[in-house]
Amino acid sequence: MNRDFVNVFNGENKTAAKVKFPAVLGTPIRPDLVNFVHTNVNKNHRQAYGVYKYAGEQTSAESWGTGRAVARIPRVGGSGTHRSGQGAFGNMCRGGRMFGPNKVWRKWNRRVNVNQKRYAVCSALAASAIPALVMARGHRVNQISEVPLVIANEVLANLTKTSAATALLKKINAYADVERVIASKSVRAGQGKLRNRRFQSRRGPLLVLAGPSKCVRAFRNIPGVDIAFVSSLNILRLAPGGHLGRFVIWSQDAFEQLDKIFGTKTTPSAKKGFRLPRPVMLNPDVSRIVTSDEIQTAVRESQHRGGASQIKSYKRLNPLRNVKAMLKLNPHARLARISNATKKATHKKGANTKAVKTQRKAWVKSLLA
Repeated sequence: MNRDFVNVFNGENKTAAKVKFPAVLGTPIRPDLVNFVHTNVNKNHRQAYGVYKYAGEQTSAESWGTGRAVARIPRVGGSGTHRSGQGAFGNMCRGGRMFGPNKVWRKWNRRVNVNQKRYAVCSALAASAIPALVMARGHRVNQISEVPLVIANEVLANLTKTSAATALLKKINAYADVERVIASKSVRAGQGKLRNRRFQSRRGPLLVLAGPSKCVRAFRNIPGVDIAFVSSLNILRLAPGGHLGRFVIWSQDAFEQLDKIFGTKTTPSAKKGFRLPRPVMLNPDVSRIVTSDEIQTAVRESQHRGGASQIKSYKRLNPLRNVKAMLKLNPHARLARISNATKKATHKKGANTKAVKTQRKAWVKSLLA
């Protein structure tokens, strides 16, 4: 989706200016690449965990061997206690070690190609400019004036209080998405509720700024609202969970820097060795191309001139039986037929060589004629 300009809104939700539509918002959208990059990048903030290396094997146990009608699993020695004679060490035993215990030297991090990450960020930015994808992700943008939503610099620069930031979101009709986040707060299922992550909720708008600003303190306490800088956009913020179409609120400065950071079709990017991805087809909707006025007009003209009747007449001729039809499809068939006939004639038993050559020359002349 490409447009020439995008409107910039002031604090009263009225158009204050217009900015050029960045080229990065028109790049191809690759959900498969975004999902792959998100999956691998998301693994890089994990902390290593593992069980104690001697867990389940801190017992003096020994197998009884064969001949006692019991399994050969190691058994605890001693007597006079319930523990004596019980199985030990094995993962099937009570108090035994686990199978394949977790180790801290496991491969926790994943390396992702730099250009793949950049391509994924471009796809996530392009998806954030399509209202249908933003709504499909669950964001409430029905009342938004325009997507992408750009706010004037002076409006954001003057915000220092959370109450003022909330009032701004209500004026631009973006607070409905915050209310969705507030309503989604619930207690996490499982042991995570005991590990300082008791509650979980949906993601709200992403505010993208050109750099550090006072408005960060105003927005950071609003539920679901994340803040990012345009120079360091992250796929984890632009596509949480690997799903495209996050609702992004841009500052005017940040929106104007997109062409400089990611480049355009004619100008290179500020990122070394990176050029903006281009679509293989400008319009991938083949059915729409076929039914377009230009294609249909050309087809009707060819049918009117008799093109269709000529095509039908060629279709009726069998090239395996009709020489003209075969030569129409394959001009080399003439020489192939001559060579095959020559081989057959020369390999006949008892054939007169001079007579065969004479007949061959006459036959070739007739074919070439």
